[in-house]
Amino acid sequence: MKHTLYLKFLLSYLVFGILGFILVSTVTNYGLRTQIETAEAHTLYTECTEIASHYAKNYYNGSMELTELHRHLETLSHYLNTKIKVIDPSGRIIIDSANAAYDSDIFITGFNINDFGSKYYMINRFYNTFSENHLTVFAPITPAYRVRGYVLIHKPIQDIYTYSYELLHVVYITLLLIFLLAFVILLLFSLLIYRPIRKITSVADAYIDGDFSQKMNIHTHDELGHLATVFDYMANELNTLEDDQRKFVSNVSHDFRSPLTSIKGYIEAILDGTIPYEMQNKYLNIILFETERLNKLTSSLLELNKFGSHGKTILYIKSFDINYIIRMTALAFEGICSEKHISIELILSGQTLFVTADMAKIQQVIYNLTDNAIKFSYPDSSITIETTEKNGKVFISVKDSGIGIPNDSLKKIWERFYKTDVSRGKDKRGTGLGLAIVKEIIQAHDENINVISTEGVGTEFIFTLSLSKEQ
Repeated sequence: MKHTLYLKFLLSYLVFGILGFILVSTVTNYGLRTQIETAEAHTLYTECTEIASHYAKNYYNGSMELTELHRHLETLSHYLNTKIKVIDPSGRIIIDSANAAYDSDIFITGFNINDFGSKYYMINRFYNTFSENHLTVFAPITPAYRVRGYVLIHKPIQDIYTYSYELLHVVYITLLLIFLLAFVILLLFSLLIYRPIRKITSVADAYIDGDFSQKMNIHTHDELGHLATVFDYMANELNTLEDDQRKFVSNVSHDFRSPLTSIKGYIEAILDGTIPYEMQNKYLNIILFETERLNKLTSSLLELNKFGSHGKTILYIKSFDINYIIRMTALAFEGICSEKHISIELILSGQTLFVTADMAKIQQVIYNLTDNAIKFSYPDSSITIETTEKNGKVFISVKDSGIGIPNDSLKKIWERFYKTDVSRGKDKRGTGLGLAIVKEIIQAHDENINVISTEGVGTEFIFTLSLSKEQ
């Protein structure tokens, strides 16, 4: 039999009930009896002392008749529901409240006041004078500071225990109510805790079998609700992982196959003489171009692999002048800008502007964004790179006046290998990985990057960096 969590709680509930009953019937019962015995003994001892110091003492002093003493003791015995005796040190019964006869020659066989020990009461049959156990208390009668006898008060122990039984009955009822309350809590546990856990376990088993379409459908605002949300998110990620991997392999295969096919075809044509010797330099340059494109694609893939899909790369954080990096990057594109008649305008905040980041990776971000802007800009246009400082952040903007990005493609430009339809004719050298690398680098810095674009007008990329405290 499979021991489920619910079964364990049910067994714990039953064990709790059984142990609670045993505890009450033993420890609580014993404690109540002991407490009631002590309290009753103290009450009777107070009465016994009062009788010995007043009524019995007056009798021995001669100021009270034996009949009058008997009448008082008889009244008190009815009031206390006890039996009262006055005996002399030898054990002879002088007065017995339960007997009309008094000053008799009846002795309590074996009586010895020392049997009480250090206590003022005992619980037994009192030298077999009773058929059942009695609580017996005594008080000495000491007229003129000499012990002349003892006052004894007897009360059936069963009468005392009757009160404890009544209290114990209340305790049992309370225990039953607690047991019922615990059962209600168990039901609430089943509804609020166990069922969601069982649902999570069932769906997790489906995930193990590869079925990621199952949903938790647990919407509580607690740890279980959070766990279910995390599981749903994980299932969605795993469900799309296979499609992503298939798309990735397809894209990589396509981007590798095209240049490899060109390289293979041109080399075979050169080797078999299809391409004459005087034209080989032209096609060797094409092979070199395709080889460079493969090299760039491989480098970009390796760069992305450092980040992973959700991981973080190691950053070498330091303070550096972002304005200087922008100037140096703009100079690197001077040649290609001259060819395309494109100008780069720098609007920089101050002569120097220090930020805290990984300098090499931020330089790569600026390079990729500037390279993109040049690729998709019209001839005789300008590209603006601007820095602005605000609220402890530095905003870097790269803006072009190019073909722009369609609205339906804005959210997809960060995906690996993605190229918009309008860019495919212009981006001959591109791998579709530049913006994916940019996004990963900015996210690794816990910063943000946004894009604003209007088709046919231009595109602006804006990202943030932390302003350095060291200037």
